[in-house]
Amino acid sequence: MINFQNFNSLYSVTSYFNNEHICKQVIAESRWADGDIICPYCGTHHCITRKDGKYRCNHCLKNFSVTVGTIFENTKISLVKWFMAMYLISSHKKGISNHQLGRDLQISQKTAWFMLQKIRTLFAQDDGDKFYGSIELDEVYIGGKEKWKHMSKRTPNTQGRSTKTKTPIFGIMEYATYIDKHGVECKTTYAHAFVVEATDGKTLLPIVEKYVERGSCVTTDELNSYSGLGDMGYYHRVVRHGSQEYVRDGVNTNAMEGFWSHFRRMIMGCYHDVSDKYIQRYINEAVYRWNTRNMDESQRFAHMFNKSIGKCNYLQVKMSA
Repeated sequence: MINFQNFNSLYSVTSYFNNEHICKQVIAESRWADGDIICPYCGTHHCITRKDGKYRCNHCLKNFSVTVGTIFENTKISLVKWFMAMYLISSHKKGISNHQLGRDLQISQKTAWFMLQKIRTLFAQDDGDKFYGSIELDEVYIGGKEKWKHMSKRTPNTQGRSTKTKTPIFGIMEYATYIDKHGVECKTTYAHAFVVEATDGKTLLPIVEKYVERGSCVTTDELNSYSGLGDMGYYHRVVRHGSQEYVRDGVNTNAMEGFWSHFRRMIMGCYHDVSDKYIQRYINEAVYRWNTRNMDESQRFAHMFNKSIGKCNYLQVKMSA
């Protein structure tokens, strides 16, 4: 079994994954470590290997390759370039643009955009996540800057929390602990964020109830939308940003604000602009980078690779985005 800890640089990745045969061999060893080949169509075990390197299921009689059921299925792009793309994406803290990826891999901008969008399906957040303990809640608005437009083309009444030209995003931040590679218990934060229709109480409180366990200590700003948290069984603490209060007796929303700052820098510094149609994927990418920031490059690359060889139907993800 290959040791992904050896891949701590782009040079080490390209030196090892330098042809299609090795890439397919690593995928096969990772998917079927015990040598028991499982049909991706019907789930039957002990499929046979054909002379051409593909596989055949004796139950449903379908032939399949090692990439069926992965993000590499039916791709015409070299697996070497896919592996390089995954490493480049995982190692850049603020992401990588499709133009830069295209130049690095010597592919077209459209192909690079497609690869990035497909890899972003690996970053999808788990709707089954539950948060407990010390929690921060906050919301942010992306887009809608009108100052560069001519006065005659500006949309009226877009100041503040207007959603006419802005996309509201709601975030949840949990303080947690993890065990590092030396066996030491360390503190960290775990984020979850998504696009919402509005930031009123009717929209946000049901989301909090779904994702945050009752009894948690929840910290927010003074937005009236959060006023009902105490009645819902949460210990609600408020930091009044409008009064220039950002920390009081150790109470703050600095972790959530730090995530928003990271997300804004990723958008403005790397992607510059994103459409509403795909913004959730960029949020998922930012969440993934935040939640895996304690991993080194080799660990994150291994984590992404393991996700890539799971079943991932890109068309289904695209239609549900």
